[in-house]
Amino acid sequence: MAAIDELKALLQKGCKVQKVQPAAFASDAEVSVVTVTVACSDRIHTLRAYREEAKEIREFIRKQALQL
Repeated sequence: MAAIDELKALLQKGCKVQKVQPAAFASDAEVSVVTVTVACSDRIHTLRAYREEAKEIREFIRKQALQL
């Protein structure tokens, strides 16, 4: 669960999710790889999640967006 933990840590620092590929809201189709681009004040981070973690990271991003 390294990618989701890293994403949570970056979001706690005030970073913002810039892009999710494939799009988190586009489809519920099974995906095996998700790439998340996170923008921070110091740099852009790119995270990759595979298989089960890819599904979990998409769900996490959806829930975060719904809370806004």
